[in-house]
Amino acid sequence: MSSTTPPLAIVEESIPNAGKRRRGERTIRIRGARPGFWTYAILTTVFISAAFPLYWSFVIGSGDSSSLRERPWWPGGNFISNAITVMTNPAVNFWPALWNSIYSSFLIAAAVVLTSTLAGWAFAKLRFPGGPGMLAFVVATMAVPQQLGVVPLYILFSELGWTGQIGAIIVPALTSAFGVFWMTQYLRQSVPDELIEAARVDGASMIRTFWTVGVPAARPAAAMLFLFTFVGAWNNFFWPFIVLDPQNPTLPVALSLLQSNYFVDYSLVLAGVVLATIPLLLLFIFAGKQLVSGIMAGAVKG
Repeated sequence: MSSTTPPLAIVEESIPNAGKRRRGERTIRIRGARPGFWTYAILTTVFISAAFPLYWSFVIGSGDSSSLRERPWWPGGNFISNAITVMTNPAVNFWPALWNSIYSSFLIAAAVVLTSTLAGWAFAKLRFPGGPGMLAFVVATMAVPQQLGVVPLYILFSELGWTGQIGAIIVPALTSAFGVFWMTQYLRQSVPDELIEAARVDGASMIRTFWTVGVPAARPAAAMLFLFTFVGAWNNFFWPFIVLDPQNPTLPVALSLLQSNYFVDYSLVLAGVVLATIPLLLLFIFAGKQLVSGIMAGAVKG
């Protein structure tokens, strides 16, 4: 009697309906992988919860002060006029504030991506004394509230003569402890050590290895870090409100000036909020496909 294992076809012939049973199990598994009713219900609930504040801001921003008493649920017809009033208000300095927000947010996001990728590569793939302790110290700084450093930071920039200048909000944000931790964890998992050793055997220096191996592998994580850092810098209000002058503000600080009068017209305030949100929506629309494709490419390679 032969001790060899019989082919799969012979086994299926000896067992009645074995092939049909296997195909049925495969079909059940495929059907079970499809999202069901509760998946779509949860996603719809999350989408409505996230989009409703923006919709409500647009509803109030498209009305006038008298319509707030009626609690409207549908947009009015005054959004364009309210937006023009916000943009032409001399106390707001809308266009300089918009440029300051774009300029500072882009520089902060680009610097955070660069410094975090370099530091993450060093912590993840280089071996040097004190590396784990330094990484632990960087992560521990995330637990320090920003408010604790406001007074000494303001004294420092006051002595440097930087108060009221846009550089006072860019320089303190050029690095990010979260960005370093994020890139360290991503590069540690996505780049095999054997690939680095192969590049070093081929004669590549550490800088060239980082540029040819580390940077392509880090693109998905770097894209997400850039996007979230840009949004965080764009929405930052606390430190710019302290260190900048009303004549040279960022957009959130400029829009806060709409509430400095005795009577607050919330239709103008929320129209300005919608205007400040539009650049972020455009960023997500144009960068969304590249971001998702980069994440999927990194997942397939991983």
